[in-house]
Amino acid sequence: MSDPSTKPYLLRALYEWCSDSGFTPYIVVLVDSSTRVPMEFVKDGQIVLNISFNATGHLKIDNDFIHFKARFGGVMREIEVPVANVSAIYARENGQGMAFDVQRERDEGNKPPLRRGPDASNQRTEAGPSLSSVPSTPSSQVQSEDKKESNDDEPEPPKKGGRPTLTRIK
Repeated sequence: MSDPSTKPYLLRALYEWCSDSGFTPYIVVLVDSSTRVPMEFVKDGQIVLNISFNATGHLKIDNDFIHFKARFGGVMREIEVPVANVSAIYARENGQGMAFDVQRERDEGNKPPLRRGPDASNQRTEAGPSLSSVPSTPSSQVQSEDKKESNDDEPEPPKKGGRPTLTRIK
């Protein structure tokens, strides 16, 4: 028997951290046939969802699925997202959070289907996602390496306004 995935536990922990800190938790989801979201808001096979207490109703983050109700364009929708399809969770205000490796459905041609039986369990028969660490680089090294690659003497000033972005490091 394989070990249970840590991903749903990390999602719940980061959701609580965002909520306790007064931040707005967002998740980035890769959309496939097992994802139930409003398709008109999907861009490049992904959707970003606000899962804050104020934006959702009946939010439940299970080990296999995230379920909630939310309004899109004034219309209440039932949202069902497989935990395996969540590629990131972050705070909107500062961009802090965590990214996960997720493979698209077309890359997983042999992906087993969900088991939806009378016991209402929604489980895949495959092992869960895994996380790997990224070696840290001291900020002084990063700055000196950036200057080597850049031909400009002055760094680019930070952009004002707009949405925060999440950078995924592979």
